[in-house]
Amino acid sequence: MSATIRTVLGDIPPEEFGTCDAHDHLFISSPTLPGQELDDAQAALAELDIFAALGGRAVVQWTPWGMGPRTEELPGLSRQSGVHIISATGMHQAKHYDPGELERLHGGLADLFIRELTNAPVKAGMIKVAGAYHRLDDHTRHVMAAAAEAHHATDAPIGVHLEAGTAALDVLDLLCGTHGVAPHRVVLGHLHRFPDTRIHRQAAEAGAFLAFDGPSRVHHGTDWRMLDSLAVLAEAGHAHQILLGADTVTPTARSSADGPGMPFLLSGLRPRIERELGPELASAIFTENPARAFAVRWRQP
Repeated sequence: MSATIRTVLGDIPPEEFGTCDAHDHLFISSPTLPGQELDDAQAALAELDIFAALGGRAVVQWTPWGMGPRTEELPGLSRQSGVHIISATGMHQAKHYDPGELERLHGGLADLFIRELTNAPVKAGMIKVAGAYHRLDDHTRHVMAAAAEAHHATDAPIGVHLEAGTAALDVLDLLCGTHGVAPHRVVLGHLHRFPDTRIHRQAAEAGAFLAFDGPSRVHHGTDWRMLDSLAVLAEAGHAHQILLGADTVTPTARSSADGPGMPFLLSGLRPRIERELGPELASAIFTENPARAFAVRWRQP
């Protein structure tokens, strides 16, 4: 069976995916960010249109279950913009949810993830999970076990929010060591927030994809070290494992609100990477690596 990428308009071959923002949000909401929801479809379309005009062809929305992903609106946005969109299932940290809802779903998380990956009106193409700050709490461990079960049933990739970029090796030990997920099916996110290049190299040596996602976010004091981190990985032979995404999570971060937003990846970062690290690395990061990271030999449980 050939590997395909599951977009909101259906499965496509990896070679059709194109230049990709590998971690972003068109819609998202959380009680931790009251009044800062991304819930405007026209604003999402405007961001996609600017991204497409710069050569962008694909976006991976990491908004998981229960955080306002507005999944039903994604196919229309994809058709109107011409941009491929991957939707996510999964679950974030407990603080983003009502405790009663978490209790209700506790025993059925894997079934929920599998259903959204294989049997929903708009199917997800990845699973999103999240670690805690420098540790894996009980909620994280439970969600990751369910994600691993769903992965084994479907082969879907698992994207991991690393809180402040921490606990990367603990996550790999849990998902890959304890639960048997193949390392190349894991995408570790937010590594630039904890710019320890030794840990980055160890995670890459284990076989995971490494996502540096959020350079458009305001007040991230480590962003200036991102290109140095990419250079270290490339020089160590891991250029084929690097991904980049904008991770826009508030309206003010969008380009339409004078933030860098999704377009900054192609208008700001890509030219710098091409100039300072070489066009081959830029092509790998923005096109070749995402196509491999999100291509799946889908199984139907």
